[in-house]
Amino acid sequence: MHVAAEQISQTVAINPANGERFGSLKNTAPETFPALFAKARDAQKVWAGKSYEARYREIKKMQRYIRDHSDELAAIISMSNGKTRQDALVSEVLPCALACEWYGKNASRVLKTEHREMSHIMWMGKRSEITYEPLGVVGIISPWNYPFSIPFEELVMGLMAGNAIVLKVAAATPLVGKAIEDIVSAADLPEGLFQHIVGSGSDISTAMFENGINKLFFTGSVPAGKQLMAQAAQTLTPVSLELGGNDPMIVLEDADLQRAASGAAWAGLSNTGQSCGGVERIYVHESVYERFVELLSNEVKAMKHGAPTAALNVDMGALSTAKQQRTIEAHLQDALEKGAKVTAQSQRIGDEHGFYHPATVLVNVNHDMLTMREETFGPLLPVMSFKTEDEAVALANDSTMALSASVWTKNLKRGRALAKRIDSGVVAINDHLYTHGMPDLPWGGPKESGIGRTHGAEGLLEMAKPKVINWDFMQPRQNLWWGPQNAQSYALMSQTIKLAAPKSVFETVAVLLGILPVMLKKALWGK
Repeated sequence: MHVAAEQISQTVAINPANGERFGSLKNTAPETFPALFAKARDAQKVWAGKSYEARYREIKKMQRYIRDHSDELAAIISMSNGKTRQDALVSEVLPCALACEWYGKNASRVLKTEHREMSHIMWMGKRSEITYEPLGVVGIISPWNYPFSIPFEELVMGLMAGNAIVLKVAAATPLVGKAIEDIVSAADLPEGLFQHIVGSGSDISTAMFENGINKLFFTGSVPAGKQLMAQAAQTLTPVSLELGGNDPMIVLEDADLQRAASGAAWAGLSNTGQSCGGVERIYVHESVYERFVELLSNEVKAMKHGAPTAALNVDMGALSTAKQQRTIEAHLQDALEKGAKVTAQSQRIGDEHGFYHPATVLVNVNHDMLTMREETFGPLLPVMSFKTEDEAVALANDSTMALSASVWTKNLKRGRALAKRIDSGVVAINDHLYTHGMPDLPWGGPKESGIGRTHGAEGLLEMAKPKVINWDFMQPRQNLWWGPQNAQSYALMSQTIKLAAPKSVFETVAVLLGILPVMLKKALWGK
């Protein structure tokens, strides 16, 4: 009974590399949710009244904390989800430090009041401006594969836009949430502006909707995203969903094959393959297929996988969950049963009892296999040949997801032309995966990869709501189109339609000569 009660009241942190418990956090009591949200709303009103410069000063304090505690943060991330410490440092800690700088400096430019000129002579005298206001209280539900960088960068965007933040990190990585708490505590924010809620994901997402969250940012699986979107529909709560990828990599015959092989190993095996924007499918021109497979196999054979340690002597760490390990094993078995062959695997070092799977190169693959149809989210690198660019594009686009992709060629003009034909939110040339770490670029994709964008100017705009303020500096007594309605006013308005698509300049002049006297009469005397 005691163990069951402890499990209910706490979220335990277990290192997937060795199965050891290394901490826990007390779950947030559901009865406190209304008060937490109310406090966030009160704090948000104070925060929204501060200038962008004042907000940036507080973000800088968080950035300095990240800089001074980078090794500690990398260690917590590594223990929480199994990735190597260098992986944690490069793909999570560094991007967050960069994000603080970019959003802090650019939020005022992106979200500044915009003035619009009149679009037609019909609106003579009208002036408009568009302001970008904070949403209010923003919810963030983040995944276990990038437990630090995904929520923290969204947190910075939300704060710079003037919002309060309610954060729920993945249950598998609770101490990363605590680390984010510590970072935020380094800044002088209004009390309650940031809330970290610990507990069941479904219960907390429901609580967010019930307590009137103004927008929800979710990163996770396609089924979970669809479920949240259905919930959000009940209250018409806007959502931003980043749900997954099945990224293709196209290697043309003129590519630098060694760079392409090294790039495939990096982008396909970083975070043990658990990257929604990582390489999942590799298509290589038939004339260089065998050489590419040889080079990629050499890369993978030289890799070591095992428990991340302070010695930094492994290239690939553990998988984050037992469920993900089972999925990868099922995809590999399905491919082998349908004719695929393994050409290389990474070497295991150490004997810790955790969730591991070797990096694996597969050939003789096709689109009947699960590893080519679905998101494996693991260290499998299936390689398939193609004959023409048209075939490569068709194979790349044959997926329900379209988060990111890459084209590998020495001819940049050719690569950019091919990139335009690939249905994807991001297409990199001669590289892959890294754009998620660039705060100036939007992240997201069409199809089942989600809705909306995070990062970049587009991400900041997702954190704000546009408001139009319109006025007439001439202050007429009446507008042309006001009543009374009669045959004469109908004939006049029929004439104005010709201004939208005049046959000639003479028709424009004739119509204006007809309506201007009436317009002036209404403006001056209201008749």
